[in-house]
Amino acid sequence: MTTEHILTDLSDRVFTLRLNRPDKKNALTQAMYVRMAEVLAQAEADPEVRVILITGAADCFSSGNDLQDFLKLPPASPDAPVLRFMRTLAQIQKPVIAAVNGPAVGVGTTLLFHADLAYAGESTRFALPFVNIGICPEYASTLLLPRMIGHVQAAELMMFGEPFTAAKALDARLINAVLPNDEVEAHARSRAVRLAQQPPNALRVTKRLLKHWTTEKVLEAIDHEADFFMAMLKQDEAREAIGAFMEKRKPDFSRFR
Repeated sequence: MTTEHILTDLSDRVFTLRLNRPDKKNALTQAMYVRMAEVLAQAEADPEVRVILITGAADCFSSGNDLQDFLKLPPASPDAPVLRFMRTLAQIQKPVIAAVNGPAVGVGTTLLFHADLAYAGESTRFALPFVNIGICPEYASTLLLPRMIGHVQAAELMMFGEPFTAAKALDARLINAVLPNDEVEAHARSRAVRLAQQPPNALRVTKRLLKHWTTEKVLEAIDHEADFFMAMLKQDEAREAIGAFMEKRKPDFSRFR
């Protein structure tokens, strides 16, 4: 499996997972999902790791799934790489911090719902464009986002799929702070190092209690959404939307009911 697109580092008891596919704006492939699940599991098991920091490049967190790779190797079973990654991150017991700059699209946004803390640069643009490409939201976002910001706000973000700013994400309490772009990663790392100095068992128990009431529902939602997601990838709406995206034209949904 290709691994150069996922870089890792351990220092000060902070394990950093960096998305490293800048030429494709950190679009995620199945190989990248496999590798991320592997390194997250390793970090969870390593007693030297106390905090996990997830970040991307200075100008892009992730543009979401690589559509060409996704269509070539669509998720077709509960053990698909993307679902393996989702479950792994959702069940990490150690604190997870995200540092986000530039585009954070699709799963680039929804994975943040599974971090404990998230910091974004002023230029960050989030988007949940699932409906726009004829599919449904994923990663338990239909469970978590309404709980975080309420149904009507979640419906607006998910049904229109329009990009929104870091300032709006902060107002909606989806992130902890908005910072100058060149300060985001350093700030997130300083918070991670500070957390790594806290009593490790107390942190894990606190996180377990914070997530206790939703963990089973999150895992159920991941699988439930995936059932619809996998089926919708094969349907005409998705074919038209994704085809239009690839051909750089406006999709036409007028014939669909």
